[in-house]
Amino acid sequence: MPSDGSKQDRQSLSYIVRSGVAGGIAGCVAKTAVAPLDRVKILFQSSNPDFSKYTGSWSGAYKAVSQIYTENGVRGLLQGHSATLLRIFPYAAIRFMAYDQLEPLFMPTRESQTNVRRFTAGAISGMTSVFFTYPLELVRVRMAYATRSSSSSGPVKPPSFVSAMRQIYREGPSLVPGTISDRTNLFMRFPILKFYRGFTATITGMIPYAGTSFLTWGFLRSHFLPVSPDGKRTKSTPAADLTIGAVAGAVSQTVSYPFEVVRRRMQVGGLTSPDRWLRWGETAHKIWTARGPRGFYVGLTIGYLKVVPMTAVSFTVWQWARRVLDL
Repeated sequence: MPSDGSKQDRQSLSYIVRSGVAGGIAGCVAKTAVAPLDRVKILFQSSNPDFSKYTGSWSGAYKAVSQIYTENGVRGLLQGHSATLLRIFPYAAIRFMAYDQLEPLFMPTRESQTNVRRFTAGAISGMTSVFFTYPLELVRVRMAYATRSSSSSGPVKPPSFVSAMRQIYREGPSLVPGTISDRTNLFMRFPILKFYRGFTATITGMIPYAGTSFLTWGFLRSHFLPVSPDGKRTKSTPAADLTIGAVAGAVSQTVSYPFEVVRRRMQVGGLTSPDRWLRWGETAHKIWTARGPRGFYVGLTIGYLKVVPMTAVSFTVWQWARRVLDL
């Protein structure tokens, strides 16, 4: 059990800032490593007409990446990545920082380190980070979604971060009393809510994703990196962190993927259905009607290709940054 001094240190401003920086660095490095796959996954999940033909096969991801590179070069593979970095640093910083604070609160002793508490701490940290950074996630998806068919018949001109924000802000029908739903009326009266399209599906999906991710990470570390009687944990290696992080990524991705597909479709709803607001249930029904159960796992293959290495790198860099920053 940590001493009162170490507990107090975790709550100090210096520790919180360093913890956030460690998480932010980990998130940026991991996202950059899989940026091309991230864009392809968004195109698959949102059923972009230019890339729907590639879904459902292991070679589809490679073909999609090849098409993007042929048409737009490296810039096409990194389209929307600037918004990704703007979002991922605060997102990862808040997520890991929150977990750093919640871990001793929920699990102050070795005996209290149960899977339920690991899951709860991870889920809360994930939901907290999503709440504060979701508008940036929506802008990123809009930037990554733009292709020839989704924009115009001419050369593709990806929206900038600012233009994507303007487009989201201007979306929706005219505010005419009696002609639109109460929900749409609310969105029009409070434009900031437009930047939270798909938020309910995201926050719901974040519970199993972040919860399972931290649960698997903590469970595997407790078994393969046990704590000695004097309270010191077996020293981890980058290879061990990568392996445990990869397993955590695979498990969490499998559990939460259907929620991710629904939220992607809702996030691009302003482009596919600009005159109305898509509801969660309606979106799920459309996916089921069009593809059945498989529709909720469109792009899962590339999801594994992206999330497994991304989670592995994220946890590994997080541990490295914690050591460098004396955490």
